[in-house]
Amino acid sequence: MHHDAALDLLTRTPLVDGHNDLPWALRRLAGPDPRAAVAGTDLAAGLPALQTDLPRLRAGRVGAQFWSVYVPCSFAGADAVAAVLEQVELVHLLAERYPADLGLATTADEAETAFADGGVASLLGAEGGHCIGGSLGVLRALRRLGVRYLTLTHNLNTDWADSATDEPVHGGLSAFGHEVVREMNRIGMVVDLSHVAVTTMRDALATTAAPVLFTHSSCRAVTDHPRNVPDDVLAALPANGGVCMVAFVPRFVSTAVAEWDALLQEAMTAAGLDHRDLRARDAFAARWDGPPCPSATLDDVVAHVEHAREVAGIDHIGLGGDYDGTAELPVGLEDVSRYPALFAALLERGWSEQDCAKLAGRNALRVLRAAEDVAGTS
Repeated sequence: MHHDAALDLLTRTPLVDGHNDLPWALRRLAGPDPRAAVAGTDLAAGLPALQTDLPRLRAGRVGAQFWSVYVPCSFAGADAVAAVLEQVELVHLLAERYPADLGLATTADEAETAFADGGVASLLGAEGGHCIGGSLGVLRALRRLGVRYLTLTHNLNTDWADSATDEPVHGGLSAFGHEVVREMNRIGMVVDLSHVAVTTMRDALATTAAPVLFTHSSCRAVTDHPRNVPDDVLAALPANGGVCMVAFVPRFVSTAVAEWDALLQEAMTAAGLDHRDLRARDAFAARWDGPPCPSATLDDVVAHVEHAREVAGIDHIGLGGDYDGTAELPVGLEDVSRYPALFAALLERGWSEQDCAKLAGRNALRVLRAAEDVAGTS
């Protein structure tokens, strides 16, 4: 019964997911040429090797997706700028190839229209502040190409912001980092604080005139992982208007997996490898003779969603699964078709339809619209 109610809810209200790494997964499959990546794969027929394709987006009732135009930290300077432009082009080409399914959207209104027209609204978010090459001009150009958020760092510091998973250098944002945030406000680009150090979170919240997003982060009080958001920052979201979009990554949502991952990190460090390099981590884990990785579950994700609701409030939570950005997913949330199961579980726990609708997408769309309003007045 709850499953049917969840399907009905997500048919009426757009589910806005904050972060999906399909564009980089396609690049890994077919190479850096965006045309080859789009031509060489068939999203409509299904891509069983990945966690995302059109049939499963439809089954999961995804109404709007922020596609991550991500650049690994191994790319720097002009190479990082070129890679982010290639990824932006890839998403535009996907929308052109599947016009009945993917409606390119650059504003909250366009996202709602694409959803109303029966498509998956396709928004762009750039992951890794190094992709602007230290240039506000590049930042503005990305916004002009439709990119609606920038994640200030990835797994390493940028020249102007500290990352959650690197040694502190700036103590948060540098002077230029504050300038980046102010420019993002001016042009209507949402500040994404996933991946950044807690000092960077606090600096950005002190500077921004617009609400922020955490596009794929969970709660540090529930699972003590550096990629998660501490309670004092969650509690600051109502004053800012921002939203924490809970991620499904097992090491962010399960303490048992986080503890296993810490052992893996020790083993990698001893072997002279960088645990923050996602490809190296997956390859090492596959051949490591350490203990088997425990499984996270859908209930673990529910615990994070309910904690975020308790601390930040119902108007300041959302979802950012991080599909195709993580090798493993919780049992019950294996791919993008599984969102209705999460909403069925929340309805079963007594969540109202209105509260589920806020979590699903209303809150995230409010942040997007607020960023547009701030840009319009600055």
